Amino acid sequence: MNYDTITFSLEDGIAAITLNRADVMNALNTQMRAEITHAVTESGTKSRVVVLTGSGRAFCSGQDLGDRANAGNLDLERTLHDEYEPMIKSIINCPVPTLAAVNGAAAGAGANLALACDVVIATESAYFLQAFTRIGLIPDAGGSYTLPRTMGMAKAMGAALFSDKISARDADNWGLIWEAVDDEAFEGHWKSRASHLAHGPTKSYESVKRIIRASWNNDLKSQLNLEASEQGKCGKSRDFREGVLAFVEKRTPNFEGR
Repeated sequence: MNYDTITFSLEDGIAAITLNRADVMNALNTQMRAEITHAVTESGTKSRVVVLTGSGRAFCSGQDLGDRANAGNLDLERTLHDEYEPMIKSIINCPVPTLAAVNGAAAGAGANLALACDVVIATESAYFLQAFTRIGLIPDAGGSYTLPRTMGMAKAMGAALFSDKISARDADNWGLIWEAVDDEAFEGHWKSRASHLAHGPTKSYESVKRIIRASWNNDLKSQLNLEASEQGKCGKSRDFREGVLAFVEKRTPNFEGR
């Protein structure tokens, strides 16, 4: 697939997807949503980590309200079902770790696109904004699901009702994201984090994603059973054998993702 609204690269196990509509702060239109969905889905079988980031001064400003393709007849329910849901699910269900490198403003659906990823690293100058009530809407693109599970009911409700900007530092302190990083160190830092994941035990990461996400809906017994099942799979992997051998030999393991 040829991409027009994103750029894509695959190198050393890292699939990097860059939202590339900088003139509109990488606002999401129909084509971009389809391209993100396709790129993430393809990357899940060809890479060992998927990174989402933005070009220019923003990560993503959310739905493109000026998109001429939808001018005057934007069916929000259909758009969410047919375009946003596949995009968010492609990220949530991706078998390899997903990392959002939030380089600037992440607003509306753009914020929730980032928060769908397993790990969110933001530059300190970035911010997150649930802008929906500013135009008479509600958080979508999975925001109503993700927000209370990351920063708790009180902060989630305030973020949704007031539509205040949340600085990257506050997002870090509140548990909304993994970490906020100094602007000058940001690019090198997220690339180092992505490289760490790309050279790690990929099958183990897949199981980590599965058990952590399942814990939101499982009771203790179900979760313990799932842990045992996934640990049994990991214990049969080549990477587990390599990890133990490297520990005994006091060296860095050479994980192959198998």
